[in-house]
Amino acid sequence: MMSAAAVEEVCVLSSIYCGEGEFQLLQQTAQDGLMVQINCTVGGDRQLDVSLLFHLHPGYPSCPPDISVSSTRLTRSQCQVIRQKLLDQAAALPPEPKVHQLVEWLQCEELTEECRGGEEEEAETEKEEEWTAVLSLDHIRSRNRYIGLLERWSQQLQLTGRLLLGQDILVILQGARKNIKEFCRLMRTMKVDVDSSGKKCKERMMKVLIEAPWSSSSGHSRLQGFFVVNYQSSSELTAAFQEIHLMELYQQILPSLSA
Repeated sequence: MMSAAAVEEVCVLSSIYCGEGEFQLLQQTAQDGLMVQINCTVGGDRQLDVSLLFHLHPGYPSCPPDISVSSTRLTRSQCQVIRQKLLDQAAALPPEPKVHQLVEWLQCEELTEECRGGEEEEAETEKEEEWTAVLSLDHIRSRNRYIGLLERWSQQLQLTGRLLLGQDILVILQGARKNIKEFCRLMRTMKVDVDSSGKKCKERMMKVLIEAPWSSSSGHSRLQGFFVVNYQSSSELTAAFQEIHLMELYQQILPSLSA
């Protein structure tokens, strides 16, 4: 059972981080607790945009929250350094609501060289990690909830793509490879749908059909936005891949699709 203190804290956080895209309540269940995402600028004098994910377990605030950190300006190892700093800070605080205190602390904290990295090096890393991926989903029962989460995550992770709905359910993603991997992690760890009995469930049946580097030398521009496309036949599915110039990938995943 969720504590009243945790529920009250989330209400306060939604009031504090009230700007567009600053705060999201991603999950609220008696069994798993609450999960909130706060997008903010941290790093003292060197400003960096980061996304902070706090999982408040049913035992919170008696136990510290789980924390994830992501940023398009930092590598995964740098995000892990910041995450560990936040976890250490959370463990040192008394057993009371602490999310806002942790965010404020990080906003004022001067990031060490270990957390920074040169901007030119980061830009080159991001350029090298531009990829295209095609995912296969088993089913979508709670359509509005599921699609809403996919659209939100793609926006937060700066990914573009398509959700193709038909006999096969496919997700096409383009963007930084590390962000695609984070998208897949969220798919497998968050409750995105409901099962046959109506209970919220995770996407454990998701498969990555293919991952491949994307290059601007192909002569085609990257996908724009994240849109839902419904198709009724194999020819319409083929046309959807032709429209976005991904026929080569389509030919490679064709054996994995339904007849």
